[in-house]
Amino acid sequence: MSAQPAAVTVRVPAKVNVQLAVGAARPDGFHDLANVFLAVSLHDEVTATAADTLTITCTGPDADQVPLDRTNLAARAAEILAARAGIEPAVHLHIAKNIPVAGGMAGGSADGAAALLACDALWGLNTPRAELLDICAELGSDVPFSLVGGAALGTGRGELLTPVEAGTFHWVFAVADGGLSTPAVFREFDRLAEGRRIPEPEASPALLAALASGDADALGAELANDLQAAALSLRPQLARTLAAGVDGGALAALVSGSGPTTAFLVADQESAEKVAAALEASGTCRATRIASSPAQGATVLLS
Repeated sequence: MSAQPAAVTVRVPAKVNVQLAVGAARPDGFHDLANVFLAVSLHDEVTATAADTLTITCTGPDADQVPLDRTNLAARAAEILAARAGIEPAVHLHIAKNIPVAGGMAGGSADGAAALLACDALWGLNTPRAELLDICAELGSDVPFSLVGGAALGTGRGELLTPVEAGTFHWVFAVADGGLSTPAVFREFDRLAEGRRIPEPEASPALLAALASGDADALGAELANDLQAAALSLRPQLARTLAAGVDGGALAALVSGSGPTTAFLVADQESAEKVAAALEASGTCRATRIASSPAQGATVLLS
């Protein structure tokens, strides 16, 4: 091992799914996906500091909803990495939270990826990238993309990544009151799909072409989320939020991942500010966030 730094901070982005195609439930309970990820410029930061034992703290919006025990993906990342290295996970992890909690933007997954990278640097392990991605996949389906960032197609349960080209796009996100459980949304998807044949999930060639070209109008026409009906079934009021954003000038709208955060594609920064103002005036959401994509994956800031 190399010399141990006093602390390491890693910045990690949120994600939006511009396409989320969901297959039928597999025997293991997961679903095959064709998941086109875009990292967006909303970030959490995780700081790892040497400590006597594994502890977690969190500050920021909705920090009181973040678990501070071993169920947190950041803690699990530290434990798995330490076990592989044959050391104790003696680290304090502080999460500076800005990504909506339980909002379908992979905030927990982002923290897992950030903690993994921060602990690897803190402990001087220099773990190969392929092994870090393997640990990410063990942690959860969205965690590998949080490490990689940019734009990618996720297959399997979302953990098998292929980079894709992406131009610059502008977004507004409407944060809902409370969260939605991803497993609950998938269960509702299964309930709604009962009795009908579900096709194998495939990435849309038209969507990938629009993404690569940077054409916001073309991308807006192709946005798709197979979990949206399930999220709306569990949270019918989200339909009002989606309508308010489109009425306010968004090119297109969809539920982000499993929700309940809703995502609005807009033409430019000026349009983003107008749509955000319209959403806030509508009273259909708790807060709005403006962001652009793609964004860099998990990145060490200080070491």
